[in-house]
Amino acid sequence: MSAPMETQPERTALAWQRTGLGLLAVAGLVGHRAVHTEAPLMLVVAGLAALLGLAVLGGLAPARYSRVQRRVAADEAVASRAAARAATATVVLTALAAAVAVLIPG
Repeated sequence: MSAPMETQPERTALAWQRTGLGLLAVAGLVGHRAVHTEAPLMLVVAGLAALLGLAVLGGLAPARYSRVQRRVAADEAVASRAAARAATATVVLTALAAAVAVLIPG
């Protein structure tokens, strides 16, 4: 009988992908409102949120997946303070972008 397959790397990758997709969704909504209300500052915020989402999807998520996969294979601790800080910063910036879109009168 083979050893049970570890799903930690896949769960971590999926969580980072959801974070990146959420950022892109917020960026799209903020961008739509910026175009609709002709608010160039809000369009910049949407662009920054989109770039952050793309960075998460294209860079951070794959790198984190590889790192977690190696650590699980080596039976090492998976937790990372830097990753937790990056996730927290990403969520806070997304919330700020959404707050700007909602609170700026249009």
